[in-house]
Amino acid sequence: MKTILVVEDDKNQRLLYEKELSLEGYNIIIARDGLEAIKKVKEHVPDLIIMDITMPKMNGIEAMGKILSEHKKIPVIINTAYTSYKDDFMSWSANAYVVKSSDLKELKDKIKELI
Repeated sequence: MKTILVVEDDKNQRLLYEKELSLEGYNIIIARDGLEAIKKVKEHVPDLIIMDITMPKMNGIEAMGKILSEHKKIPVIINTAYTSYKDDFMSWSANAYVVKSSDLKELKDKIKELI
């Protein structure tokens, strides 16, 4: 079973992703911010990371940089409500960029493509 780390500060989004992706057959690990994501990766290296950008304590771009500096092979999907970050070169190290939507089809398709 493939493991996905979902890094999301919004409780409802976390619950939605956890439920929907578990139904797809993935083991889900949850982190509420970038600092917690780094800690979780040290405890159990996931097969893929879904990373929000705007979060308290440490944003997703900074957390992604720290994680990828040690684990270059983990695919990362940036999942944010803001399209403006797509042009930010700091986000280019992600494997995919998905704008948040109530329809998770695009996100699920990207996961299947990268795992």
